Amino acid sequence: MEQALSRKAVGLIRLSRWKEFVPFTIPVTLFGALLTQQPLDWRIIAVTLANILAVAYAFMINDIEDAPDDAVDPARAARNPIAMGEISGRLGWAVSALVALAAIGLYAMGGLWVLGIGVLTVLLSHFYSWKPVRLKAWPVADVTSHSLMLSGLLFLAGYFAYDVNPGWVWLIGLATTLISIYGQLYNQLRDYDMDRAAGLHNTAIMVGERITRFLMYLCVALAVIFFLAAFVLGVLPWWLPILGVSVFCLVMLIYRPGKDMRGGEVADRSGNIQIQFLITANATVGFWLLLVLFF
Repeated sequence: MEQALSRKAVGLIRLSRWKEFVPFTIPVTLFGALLTQQPLDWRIIAVTLANILAVAYAFMINDIEDAPDDAVDPARAARNPIAMGEISGRLGWAVSALVALAAIGLYAMGGLWVLGIGVLTVLLSHFYSWKPVRLKAWPVADVTSHSLMLSGLLFLAGYFAYDVNPGWVWLIGLATTLISIYGQLYNQLRDYDMDRAAGLHNTAIMVGERITRFLMYLCVALAVIFFLAAFVLGVLPWWLPILGVSVFCLVMLIYRPGKDMRGGEVADRSGNIQIQFLITANATVGFWLLLVLFF
């Protein structure tokens, strides 16, 4: 009995795929809150946990709905606990519903604006993979919904917990969303052959590999432009870009994993720096947080 319960607990933890999103969910949320330049309190903890649970819900629903398809592919089945028979789909749905409710409850602690952003995040997380709608199967909608629920809305939840007048901070929100769009296009490029063989019609398949690469780099270029504009307009502290670039160069010198952020073989040369970029983002935001809390 204890062994069975332990196996189910492990299966539910694996269903959340927390290792894939916690490293970017936390810095994105904190970044939004820090940009308000307001004293941080317990609300940042509630909103950060809410964002983590909302994204966990997105990943859980994705694996629940994809379990039948994943079961026929050994590589995909290995990372899907439902496809592997570790837990049932019914249990997955029940626990994911509790996760969604907990996320909404935590969002409510951040105020009415944060609650609205949170509810939208949870709804997108649901409809992105839920088969009657399945936004990820629709070109453009797949990339848009994915980038909002895994970046843009997380950033806004952190910001709106302390300030409801973003002003030029919208530039940073757009930049973070564009980086997420790059990430989703990269993922679609990596899975291009497999998705095309499965008959999917996502954005990458619709426009082709060459244009997908162009759009990836266009998103990165626009994100850099928006960050620079925000810096010139005084939205970002003057020292933050300097620190970020310095940390990135240092990380590049001492750590070169040769794999992309998901630990797989790179699908494009930009995949070689994804992990270093993520480390830089966490280190830079972490340093800023320490300054705010202790100095």
